[in-house]
Amino acid sequence: MRNETNETKKTKRTKETKGAKEPNATNQPNKPPAADPTPRLDAHHHLWDTGTGTDTATATDSSTATDSAATTTHTYPWMDGPWADPLRGRFGPAELTVATGPGAATIAVQARTDTHETRELLAIAADPRTPVVAVVGWVDLTRPDVADQIAELRSAPGGRHLVGVRHFVQDEPDPRWLLRPDVERSLAALTTAGLTYDLLVKPAQLPAAIEVAQRHPELSFVLDHLGKPEIGAGTWQPWADTIARLAALPNVSVKLSGLVTEADWRHWTIDRLLPYGRHALARFGANRTMFGSDWPVCTLAASYDTVVSVADRVCAELSAAERAHVFGATARRVYGC
Repeated sequence: MRNETNETKKTKRTKETKGAKEPNATNQPNKPPAADPTPRLDAHHHLWDTGTGTDTATATDSSTATDSAATTTHTYPWMDGPWADPLRGRFGPAELTVATGPGAATIAVQARTDTHETRELLAIAADPRTPVVAVVGWVDLTRPDVADQIAELRSAPGGRHLVGVRHFVQDEPDPRWLLRPDVERSLAALTTAGLTYDLLVKPAQLPAAIEVAQRHPELSFVLDHLGKPEIGAGTWQPWADTIARLAALPNVSVKLSGLVTEADWRHWTIDRLLPYGRHALARFGANRTMFGSDWPVCTLAASYDTVVSVADRVCAELSAAERAHVFGATARRVYGC
């Protein structure tokens, strides 16, 4: 991940992120349209606790944390500098509910490369007091026992909520990592298990993503964060053409997520974001596009509500039925939740 914003070290930009403020009001999205009749499903967020020692799976809010639960402090190697200071601390189900507001449903996505975190997220999804309804977890795709790893997760508390798998491909030095024989064998196991695969890749890795999706037509792929276009640098090609090629594959969907953190965290404008979001939306269509907040990583550049407003602006010309796809129906169909 390394900064899901930049899930890789967002470039190690030298900008300070501690207490980063959102852009001036003049650059903020317009007031969003009236609320959709169906509850929103946020298809991409994270949960973690980097320093309090409270296991997020056993404490759904601060008041329920007990001494017996306060045994696990997690580290996230991708939080590798002062830029990540605003992300350190507790971002659990209670904090998520405050951010999303009442009635929303969510899909939690892995932020560490270990199955322990996935078990924690599954336990959270099993708790009806939380908004989490599904989990995109992690298994080691380089091992030959992926089917066994999946079976173990599914037998854990909340295991029925496992809907997909993701790996930090963006951090792999080999741009063709997805095409390794051991990885492709594991992707075939995901197909057999009826799981999806989330693609966390950078633009240079998109060609391999296209090839692997072509080789596995029965596996449902979901592209995270629009393939992480370099919005801050204003780079359009080859990202735009590569996204169009990926969108031509019917087994690939895309998450409308990560826009604000792929732009300049302090000085982004809605006009800078819209071309990227609308290009992906036009290529994939509403029935293969799903909203994701990327909370709490998004808070490096914008509040949760502002991220929702950005997505609203991207979807401003859609019909009510098409908006219903982006803000819930697509994710429910693709992930089966």
